[in-house]
Amino acid sequence: MSDTPPQPTEPRHVPVMLRRCLDLLAPALAEPGAVVVDATLGLGGHSEALLGTFPSARLVALDRDPEALKLSARRLEPFGDRATLVHAVYDEIPDVLASLNIARVQGVLFDLGVSSMQLDEADRGFAYAQDAPLDMRMDQTTGISAAEVLNTYPPGELVRILRSYGEEKFARKIVDAVVREREREPFTTSARLVELIRNALPQAAKRTGGNPAKRTFQALRIEVNGELSVLERAVPAAVGALAVGGRIAVLSYQSLEDRLVKQVFAAGASSTAPPGLPIVPEQYQPRLKLLTRGAELPSEDEIADNRRAAPARLRGAERIREEHIGEELS
Repeated sequence: MSDTPPQPTEPRHVPVMLRRCLDLLAPALAEPGAVVVDATLGLGGHSEALLGTFPSARLVALDRDPEALKLSARRLEPFGDRATLVHAVYDEIPDVLASLNIARVQGVLFDLGVSSMQLDEADRGFAYAQDAPLDMRMDQTTGISAAEVLNTYPPGELVRILRSYGEEKFARKIVDAVVREREREPFTTSARLVELIRNALPQAAKRTGGNPAKRTFQALRIEVNGELSVLERAVPAAVGALAVGGRIAVLSYQSLEDRLVKQVFAAGASSTAPPGLPIVPEQYQPRLKLLTRGAELPSEDEIADNRRAAPARLRGAERIREEHIGEELS
């Protein structure tokens, strides 16, 4: 195993916490025949490093974005048939593995949130710093756009989305302004929404916390792509796909994602035995061992090199027990 991961070939894409992700997965991927799933391929930076660092491993990589798959296929071409790229959402891991006749895997990596490509391509509508069509779909071949959400959802539903997914304290003020404006003219571009949010918020709220539109944009993106409901299914499915000794690493970029991951890992690392048993039978023993104490954060040096790493939170776990008939993953 090489000491230094291959350098990314795309200069605009710097994989977050790359060295630490490789270290967490390494004990499970060093053996010949190991299979690792990159559940969120993106531009392929983590996948390229996994294939280069673990020369006997096979990669199965998923992404819902056809454009990301196209770019990553070129990047990973030197690795030949060691890399299998699949157009799928990450809660479809069990179906993807079944279609490839893979019963268990040794590693799974999630790098959640928006990929560098999606942020950098203006016409995708993810970035609030530049004017673009209000789309935000990770897979532009399916689903409804952010503009459709803004223009058609009832006011109460929009308030719920901004509060639940964006943790926006001024959701009601923003939605009231959206409803007034959409009656005058439907929303189509991000700049108009950013301006509306700036005008709707109190002055004090605009002086702290960065761009005042970021919480609303996050909420719309999560709603458009169903990110939290997908993640709720995907993490238990990924744990279920791990062989004993297999490892999972998850990079989250906001508290709602990290909380879901924490809950699944904590449940898997806990005994399910009824209280008071003098001896805990095996079927009640923990299925997971936590590999990180809480969520690990990027170093100050990494944040200085890659500002998109700043909100990252990394959690890891190891599968230590096989499932028994009748047991269910939490």
